[in-house]
Amino acid sequence: MLNRVVLVGRLTRDPDLRYTPNGVAVANFTLAVNRPFSNQQGDREADFINCVVWRRPAENLANFMGKGSLVGVDGRIQTRNFEGQDGKRVYVTEIVADSVQFLESKGGSNQNQGGGGQGSAGQRPNPNQPPQPNYNDYNGPNDENPFKDNGEPIDISDDDLPF
Repeated sequence: MLNRVVLVGRLTRDPDLRYTPNGVAVANFTLAVNRPFSNQQGDREADFINCVVWRRPAENLANFMGKGSLVGVDGRIQTRNFEGQDGKRVYVTEIVADSVQFLESKGGSNQNQGGGGQGSAGQRPNPNQPPQPNYNDYNGPNDENPFKDNGEPIDISDDDLPF
């Protein structure tokens, strides 16, 4: 038997982090997952899937992700039921996440995509600290590309290839 679910979508709201009476963290969240096709009007529709994650991953999700964040969920489908306040039986189908992967930084969908900021998301530079060097801009004393093709054939045997 197999019960496995893999989803990639955006959080529709901030995760709802709670703790059981025994102190175990649990986070409920809803994931908006686009359908792979368009409707007759040419619009993309989405499914809104209820998910739950437990323990440390629940705390990490609540601390580092918010509404609109892109996440990947790996888990299983679970159905449960309970008696509602009106006395009727209520059935719930949800995804119990074994892991939640953060596919962008917190607020990444709302932030400027220009990349002009410094540091990680939500972090401002400290005026009391000297600026950190950006090693990506360092060209060194020799600006020549070490992988530049000089026009000569490469001498390599089939035994040297890893495949």
